[in-house]
Amino acid sequence: MQKLKKLVSYYSPVNRWALKVLARNLIVFRKTWATNLAFNIVEPLLYLAALGAGLGVMVEDIEGMSYTQFIAPGIVATSAMWAAAAECSYDSFVRMHFQKIYHAIVATPINLEEVVVGELLYGTFKSVLSGTVIMGVIAALGLVLSPWALFTPVVLVLNGLVFSQIAMIWTGIVPKIDNFAYFFTLIVTPMFLFSEVFFPLDVLPQILQQLAWLLPLYHVVALLRALTIGLVSAELIYHVMWLIIFILLIFPLPQLLMRRRLIK
Repeated sequence: MQKLKKLVSYYSPVNRWALKVLARNLIVFRKTWATNLAFNIVEPLLYLAALGAGLGVMVEDIEGMSYTQFIAPGIVATSAMWAAAAECSYDSFVRMHFQKIYHAIVATPINLEEVVVGELLYGTFKSVLSGTVIMGVIAALGLVLSPWALFTPVVLVLNGLVFSQIAMIWTGIVPKIDNFAYFFTLIVTPMFLFSEVFFPLDVLPQILQQLAWLLPLYHVVALLRALTIGLVSAELIYHVMWLIIFILLIFPLPQLLMRRRLIK
């Protein structure tokens, strides 16, 4: 019973105080939204233009789709991934270490765990916003073939929670801001390259296919691609369940690591 109570306590910071932290970050975002969105939107569109319009003319159709249609949902997913990962790594580190915002907040009735959850919610917000905007752009380009794409924000919430948590775990470990380069090089970039964004996994050796299936981004890309082209089936439940289980399993880690880092 004691172990169960301790386990439940890790999820208790999802409350109104965490929402206060989210609200604080949204107030700041209102002043910097143009700069934030510009970076998160321009780069994915450059990938879409260069690979879709450029490389795409030399690539045969993939699974009945043009190359541009094939990579478009992956661009949405990766844009959302980068937004969440950047927010809960570099930006969270700045708020914690340089601006001392975490220290100021915990001087109020809000505890550290609630601050961390508020940060995760803000990273999720950035993920949903970035991905939804890119999805709107590819819809305007005629690359969305099904109304099922309206469920994109639901998938992006899962995406945002996954990568916000992964990034916050790294934030709770690294001693210096320079160390985030390892996070993006060793964790984020491999997902970007091997999650079926740019090519089908079946062209890879079997062992790499199995490893790629473990990557969270692979499941996000699979869901968004199915919604975009309207190929919805019961198989998608496995992708959703994988993401939900992953989120629930690692949820306590950012709180534990950040507490160990800040409260000595």
